[in-house]
Amino acid sequence: MAKKKDDNGRGRGGFKASRHGTKASAAGPKSMQKRAAEERERAATGVTHRASDGLPKHTPGHNRFLSGEAISPRGIDGSETAADLIDNAFLAYNAARLREACHLFTRKMLEPDVTVGLTLTGALTPAGLGMAALIPLIESGFVDWIISTGANLYHDTHFGLGLSMHRGNPQESDVVLREEGIVRIYDVFFDYDVLLSTDAFFRAIIQSPEFQRPMSSAEFHNLCGKFVREREKRLGVGKKSLLGAAYEHAVPIYTSSPGDSSIGMNVAALALDGNRCVIDPNADVNETASIVLEAKRSGGKSAVLICGGGSPKNFALQTEPQIQEVLGIDEKGHDYFLQITDARPDTGGLSGATPAEAVSWGKIDPDRLPDAVVCYLDNTVALPLLTAYAHARHKPRKRKRLFDRREAMMQRLVDEYRRAADEAPVAEETDTKLPMHR
Repeated sequence: MAKKKDDNGRGRGGFKASRHGTKASAAGPKSMQKRAAEERERAATGVTHRASDGLPKHTPGHNRFLSGEAISPRGIDGSETAADLIDNAFLAYNAARLREACHLFTRKMLEPDVTVGLTLTGALTPAGLGMAALIPLIESGFVDWIISTGANLYHDTHFGLGLSMHRGNPQESDVVLREEGIVRIYDVFFDYDVLLSTDAFFRAIIQSPEFQRPMSSAEFHNLCGKFVREREKRLGVGKKSLLGAAYEHAVPIYTSSPGDSSIGMNVAALALDGNRCVIDPNADVNETASIVLEAKRSGGKSAVLICGGGSPKNFALQTEPQIQEVLGIDEKGHDYFLQITDARPDTGGLSGATPAEAVSWGKIDPDRLPDAVVCYLDNTVALPLLTAYAHARHKPRKRKRLFDRREAMMQRLVDEYRRAADEAPVAEETDTKLPMHR
């Protein structure tokens, strides 16, 4: 007599019912499970199927946990492009997360109505990633605004000034390197004079009349990019600088900690001589919030591509709490979140904080949490691959030139802030002096 079938039509095959219901589980009698597998093998090899009525069929497609794409890559023969390799062979673990990141970036984040913000931490430009990846992303319209550490922008400038950086051996003695006047960023080596020459360049341009006022870091970097691009043309070195490319294509670049780099150090030094250049962090907070608000209010979406973590990550994500919590404007959070990092989430640091945690702060729209990918990988590996994939799978976008639209975006932010303040209910009088929350 045939055994009773479950709801999917599979024989129970000795599987005992789950303690959560009547569905069979793998915790049943092992001898029956073994017999079922042997019967399937006999059937596969043409052996007469004996007494198999009631034994479970091998039909994983009926299980929702086995509904994912079967792992069956084509053999690698050297003819593959980077994009082909990612689609065909990056099927599990962090390779699969990078594949998901590439798909999210090209299939959703690069839609015409999405405004893409990029954050940069770690020594990416000294490794040449400004020229290899970041400038191509800007030129193709794949990045609309940037938040970077000052160090990445400082070291980016070396290349625009025709100064060289070299591959080196990280096992060399740092004492000997210091004696030889060589500076090391792990396996990137350069002459100490590269620092001195770059410092001299920044001090010279910051004394120009157009710098003598308070300004946002986007305004500051736009001016710097103008001078770097002029130097590149004069030297005939080509387009080497991220700052120069951002200036040319009106991509605003902010830095969340203006004083935390050699650029900021030189601004501070000139202030001792009465220079009036001041980078205004208040302007940065409001301008970045206005970019995100404009993306949403214009009927589009906001996406963040986070390379690393640190302060630039938070500065990009805090735009939503600034809009909602501080300014009182109704909003829901960023729509797309893509982070490439080697930081763990369990240490409590912001760099490793997950997009799910960001939902609790209002930084990410909870309805869009499925459109969030965290790839645990070195950015010097992931960023070139992501850039290659994007250019292979997506045509260039029309550049948004957000720097040129700063005043209009700020006016929208101010108008909505004032409207929200006018509409806010008046709090009842109370004897409580301070908010009663921890």
